Amino acid sequence: MGNNNAPQPNPLTTLILDFDGVIVESIPMKTAAFRKVFSFAPPGHLDEIIAFHLDNGGMPRYDKFRHIYANILHEELTPEQEERLAAEYSGLTFDAMLTVPYVEGAEELLQDCSRRLPLYIVSATPEPEMQEIASRRGLTGYFRRIYGSPKTKAECIREILAETGASPGETLFVGDAPNDWEAACETGVRFVARIRPGDPNRFAGRPGVEVIVENLHQLREYLRGSVCSSRSRTP
Repeated sequence: MGNNNAPQPNPLTTLILDFDGVIVESIPMKTAAFRKVFSFAPPGHLDEIIAFHLDNGGMPRYDKFRHIYANILHEELTPEQEERLAAEYSGLTFDAMLTVPYVEGAEELLQDCSRRLPLYIVSATPEPEMQEIASRRGLTGYFRRIYGSPKTKAECIREILAETGASPGETLFVGDAPNDWEAACETGVRFVARIRPGDPNRFAGRPGVEVIVENLHQLREYLRGSVCSSRSRTP
């Protein structure tokens, strides 16, 4: 997908990666968990809830819960209900996040690019949970820092730019959801979209997407000659 030979405007000095759907293939599992958490909803509403969940992959779970109650279920969401939903969702997903497979090429890209420039995770998962998942999967050493909610992705990217001193044109964010693209637009950083094979293109008509990749072998090939080595195994 996309044009992997497209010219890159600047050398990269900083690479930022979303986690779900970019490093690990967790979207189907998390969608099933979301469906189970909201199984009490009427069937028509449940379909709308799942569609909203999939269209807003980069949105924190608490924001999703509030939107669903206000705009789909049209019910009040109490703090107690919100915490109960969050606990049930985390209980359904946390252990599974330790074993879901990597996106094809993710391990090679992390090994390769982490030797050449600072890597960051910017996720919508609550930050302590995201850091624990990365630690248990043995990924912490690849990343300068691992970010999560409640900070917005744009806030996290701004912190990274301030820490590294990199310009937005030298910084690339790789995401799989329109919310990720919006964070890149808000901060001015470059953006590459990852779309899982068979999934719809939610980036159609959105300007500034440099390339669309199906896997991280394609991303590594796109970055070849910029930051990532050509000596590692290729698919």
